[in-house]
Amino acid sequence: MEISATLVLLVLLTLFTFLQNVANGFDSCPHTYTINPFKYRVPENQPYRTSYHFQPPQNWMNDPNGPMYYKGVYHLFYQHNPNAATFGDGIVWGHSVSYDLINWIHLNNAIEPSESYDIISCWSGSATILLDGKPIIMYTGIDHNRHQVQNLAMPKNLSDPFLREWVKHTHNPVITPTDEVAEVDNFRDPSTAWHGKDGKWRIIIGAQKGDEGRTILYQSEDFVNWKLDPIPFYATDNTGVCECPDFYPVSINGTNGVDTSVESLSVRHVAKVGYLRMAHDYYFVGKYLSDEERFIADAKFTGTCLDLRYDYGKFYASKSFFDYAKNRRILWGWVNESDSERDDIQKGWAGVQSIPRQVWLDNKSMNRLVQWPIEEVENLRSKNMSINGEKLVGGSILEVSGITASQVSNKMYNGSVYIQVTSTEVVC
Repeated sequence: MEISATLVLLVLLTLFTFLQNVANGFDSCPHTYTINPFKYRVPENQPYRTSYHFQPPQNWMNDPNGPMYYKGVYHLFYQHNPNAATFGDGIVWGHSVSYDLINWIHLNNAIEPSESYDIISCWSGSATILLDGKPIIMYTGIDHNRHQVQNLAMPKNLSDPFLREWVKHTHNPVITPTDEVAEVDNFRDPSTAWHGKDGKWRIIIGAQKGDEGRTILYQSEDFVNWKLDPIPFYATDNTGVCECPDFYPVSINGTNGVDTSVESLSVRHVAKVGYLRMAHDYYFVGKYLSDEERFIADAKFTGTCLDLRYDYGKFYASKSFFDYAKNRRILWGWVNESDSERDDIQKGWAGVQSIPRQVWLDNKSMNRLVQWPIEEVENLRSKNMSINGEKLVGGSILEVSGITASQVSNKMYNGSVYIQVTSTEVVC
């Protein structure tokens, strides 16, 4: 049978498209709710775009939202403007999945503005794994009055490990601000829920009243009907709004993480808040008295260098989750590069996520946290180079052959790596 040149060309084009999609980390099937790789292709000339930090194919990204582990898959949701490289109305929950927290598959947006209670934007929130193993998201919606209200979303298909589709609860909004505890435009970012000994779920929400930053506690038996605790769970004077609160236990006996609902003598608790006015995340180690619904921090916020921070660089709106697969607590944080808006528009993107970190309690001091990049980061290393017994003379240059200099901060000539020797020493 004679095969036309047109048919051969069509087959080759189809094969090329499939391989290109796979190489870019996208699912090649048109009906799997992954984003279109051609619509969101990364411009080639991007000298400052990262290779190892998570970021969407293009446009604006800020807070990490609802990280979780479900049916063998890691999920990361994030604040995303799908229409521009700047922040604005129309913020959605972007969604990506991974098997190793390093290589990511970008899916379609999980939650988008569509109803009166989130028509302006879908802002930050958290994911909780319920007692029956089902995940649920609570997020802040900016409603038609630009008030901040809390809403629920559930997976449409629990058998799908990628959780590609989400549906909004019919009772939304499930929590609205009251004048006595919060301002309507400063009431956001519900935390991951924890399950108390009394069978009730609890969350905290970031808020502001006057110039006091606070986190507000709510309780529920069914995750839909929530009761307000009028006494702030945590509060600081003259700080402005608390954003993206996090609350979780840490073991006093090692580096393993524990589930968010664990409450025993073998754990302490960590409360984290982000102060928008300072654009920094601060954390407090202390004791959780569940019977009194109180958290007693070891130290109060002072506004000085004595306060504990996750990070002393660009790191904000952080979110942790318990990784059931490896019994560890993992921390994400938004890194804003501080480029100008003009630069962001020109390059077509803004914002990256930090390298995910494992976090645990310093078992010696018992009053601060220890962090370390997750072990999967080591998979990015391709070669180990050793130089033994080489005598180096001051002012000389030693070539390190066999590697390139793309990730090495030393001199490079014609693609090779060289070490500039500034003093006489022996490499052991």
